[in-house]
Amino acid sequence: MRTHYCGNVNATHIGQEVELCGWVHRRRDHGGVIFIDLRDREGLVQVVYDPDLPAVFKIAEQIRNEFVVAVRGRVRARPEGSVNADLASGEIEVLGQGLEVLNPAETPPFQLDEYEKASEEIRLRYRYIDLRRPEMLARIRTRAEITRVMRNYLDANGFLDIETPMLTKATPEGARDYLVPSRTHPGKFFALPQSPQLFKQLLMMSGMDRYYQIVRCFRDEDLRADRQPEFTQLDVETSFLDEEQFAGLMEEMIRQVVKSVCGDELPNPFPRMTYQEAVRRFGSDRPDLRCPLELVDVGDLMKEVDFKVFSGAANDKDGRVAALRLPNGCDLTRKELDAYANYVAIYGARGLAYIKVNTVGAGRDGLQSPILKFLPDGVINTILERTAAVDGDLIFFGADRARVVNESLGALRVKLGEDRGLLEPGWHPLWVVDFPMFEWDAHGNRWTALHHPFTAPKVDHEALLDTDPGACESRAYDMVLNGMELGGGSIRIHRKPLQEKVFRLLGIGSEEAEEKFGFLLNALRYGCPPHGGLAFGLDRLVMLLTHAASIREVMAFPKTQTAACLLTSAPSDVSIDQLRELSIRVRLPQTDKG
Repeated sequence: MRTHYCGNVNATHIGQEVELCGWVHRRRDHGGVIFIDLRDREGLVQVVYDPDLPAVFKIAEQIRNEFVVAVRGRVRARPEGSVNADLASGEIEVLGQGLEVLNPAETPPFQLDEYEKASEEIRLRYRYIDLRRPEMLARIRTRAEITRVMRNYLDANGFLDIETPMLTKATPEGARDYLVPSRTHPGKFFALPQSPQLFKQLLMMSGMDRYYQIVRCFRDEDLRADRQPEFTQLDVETSFLDEEQFAGLMEEMIRQVVKSVCGDELPNPFPRMTYQEAVRRFGSDRPDLRCPLELVDVGDLMKEVDFKVFSGAANDKDGRVAALRLPNGCDLTRKELDAYANYVAIYGARGLAYIKVNTVGAGRDGLQSPILKFLPDGVINTILERTAAVDGDLIFFGADRARVVNESLGALRVKLGEDRGLLEPGWHPLWVVDFPMFEWDAHGNRWTALHHPFTAPKVDHEALLDTDPGACESRAYDMVLNGMELGGGSIRIHRKPLQEKVFRLLGIGSEEAEEKFGFLLNALRYGCPPHGGLAFGLDRLVMLLTHAASIREVMAFPKTQTAACLLTSAPSDVSIDQLRELSIRVRLPQTDKG
């Protein structure tokens, strides 16, 4: 039925007869000659029909956009002046000698030939049409290329592709599980995996040594642009490698991916930065190093000032006062300053103080700000010196709980970089290391694992588990690229007593640990090797390398922000008989009828 793909026909085929199949992308009637742009997954080719073959020409007159057709014809060079340099097939056209309508099409809900920007709701409802768009097809092809490079690299480096269960045990950590009722065990439930974490550790205990899997994972959590209820990750685990050895393996894989997809070279090795340094300088544990702006601590200067917003945060052990210098920021208007204040409010900031530095040499008189009256000359001079401010700069301030300051100013530095054209071109990868082992949950009055409870502490920090858990650092590491976390992982706990101690610190008693993790603790008794791994978010990586706006743009059939599938109308009701067979009764939440 087909001898060539449309986009693969070129000048080397001139004089040959070809058979093509695809969708009518565009039909143009030029008064006695009909042009059809035929499209398949490889691209477009122009087919020309003239009245010399009346029966075939009559069919061509009835063709409309998105008809599925089969074409037979002879390849010829395009007339002089009509070459289309934007098409791989732009030097040639096909003189149509046969035409068969394989399937007519109704008028689609949006036109592909004019690249109209239909609403996302319409695009998701008719996703099979949306995926015909060249932009979407290119992203799906890039996704396939990325997984191909990954598989080839891992296979060549001795990793085994091993599947782990989709129906597993509910976990107590992380996001909410998607539960699956068991018909054969009434009243009991499986859970869809949030990750294959425990199974891949068990594979290391089984002696598999190097494992990988491109796997679907499920988390019942609130969504945003880079999250979905079901997503794909590259899961990797190794035995007998330390952090540096493992990082070297993963770096080289990502270098090969970026080289293959984008043609760009990444540094070798990737730079390393501790968690504490990343948060101090950039307000984030996934800093975008394309932006040259940095946060500067000024809390020590603010403890005695009359401005309570600053002094209160400076004297709070959980507070922070930081400055962010924007070069040439004095030209910001009042409207723009208000817009940035509204922006940081998204992250919990209650305001955005600033100082406009008109003339550094004039001291206080060369500055402009409502907060100057609260700040002594010595404090002002030290701020200018510490931030390295020059004439025309603007200094923003954040003062609040450290988390709020970090998140708000960290986001503001990137937005300023984007708005002001400060972002450096290219790719800026980074390993963030030495994460805290735990963070304190004031609401629950307990320690929680910053990564997960199977992450090992740094060897020289194990004693801190008994004396100062908050100061204990872990053997965790995240790979970051242009401000996006590509993947996170750690060296795991491989000794039973240490794993039990960490469980106790997290408030997981021996009975609960046995109930939920008994199989893991039991396995640790029988010769578990030192091991560690990492999981890459495949959807995020594809989104980044294709410059897509969200991961929905790089998934074939994504869900909406409310975790619904508009294409299939899922989730949906099920019959009473199905529920009865599963021993389930549905009780909908009560609504307030006011």
